Amino acid sequence: MAAATGGVPAVTDLFRYPIVQAPMAGGASRPELAAAVCRAGGLGFLAAGHKTPEAMYQEIRVARGLTDRPFGVNLFLPQRPVADAAAVAVYREQLAGESSWYAAPLGDTDTGGGDDGDDGYEGKLAVLTETPVAVVSFTFGCPDAGVLRALARAGTVTVVTVTSVAEARTAEAAGAAAVCVQGVEAGGHRGTHRDDPYADRGSPGLGLLTLLAQVREAVDLPLIAAGGLMRGAQIAAVLAAGAVAAQLGTAFLVCPESGADPLHKRALTDPLFPHTELTRAFTGRPARGLVNRFLREHGPYAPAAYPQVHRMTAGLRRAAARAGDPQGMALWAGQGHRMARTLSAERLVRTLAAELDEARAALLEGPGGSAAAASGTADAAGPPAAPPQKGEPA
Repeated sequence: MAAATGGVPAVTDLFRYPIVQAPMAGGASRPELAAAVCRAGGLGFLAAGHKTPEAMYQEIRVARGLTDRPFGVNLFLPQRPVADAAAVAVYREQLAGESSWYAAPLGDTDTGGGDDGDDGYEGKLAVLTETPVAVVSFTFGCPDAGVLRALARAGTVTVVTVTSVAEARTAEAAGAAAVCVQGVEAGGHRGTHRDDPYADRGSPGLGLLTLLAQVREAVDLPLIAAGGLMRGAQIAAVLAAGAVAAQLGTAFLVCPESGADPLHKRALTDPLFPHTELTRAFTGRPARGLVNRFLREHGPYAPAAYPQVHRMTAGLRRAAARAGDPQGMALWAGQGHRMARTLSAERLVRTLAAELDEARAALLEGPGGSAAAASGTADAAGPPAAPPQKGEPA
């Protein structure tokens, strides 16, 4: 694709391999991880969610010291207040036992200081326009056209996370350079632009391949596919379906460069945690994680109240980690978590790229190769698209 006006490169100019490391808030997306992915030929991301503008800036500085390759930063959009105060109070009472068990107080849900869930958004935008990075992506909404134009003037590629055709059209109309199409298989928070607790009843969202096909027909933007992708053959499948790149998060969680808690890393392939679910239990917004005790006991009752529930449970989650108890932690994971491989980030990128080449070659061989390459978007029950390497989980 041609470069955009104003000197903004095409998103495909930013990587050698069509492999994007997903931004994962909460500490997993360290500068060391993003830089390693970039050095290997992929596109690494820092996650600015739940960080101050200063902390984000310092991580950008560290990443620039580790690689001269392009990398991205992800921002959370400010959230409209949707919480029912009474529902939040009831949930707080329900979590009193957890507070006693972990000897950790429940967090204050009052934002205070005029911060109404904006996550330092304006300050982060100021940093990113004054000291631009190659890519800025957005989650939980679409910025207004003025923000996208300002970033484009700074030479930054803008990417908006979308979970529906309507959201993709909104992003295109606002002037986004690309969209990240997030299927329901993805780990962590759903990137929905509006958290409507009634809209997803009975239908939490579309699978990646179906959503990708719909969005491809609806907008004329480069598409980055995200949701349960763990093998190069699955990357081949989404590229064949119209994406220009694949975004993987869970696959990079277990890398040594990842800042994820060791308990979280081990849980991804632990037989005690075979399934994932979407839940509001930890943050008040739908997010996919491994099914553990906390999720089972509190998920059905958690209100739609982000970031209030996130603040309320933060101390509990930290206390559970200190106690070595994964049953009380937010173990974010996509549906393909059982296929995680303990490889360095650079080796993982190169392994995925080699698998992608093999899958593309198989596609050229005939129907057998095509079926193997398009075997799904990483449901945990499916077989691996490539034989496991020595020492990796089967």
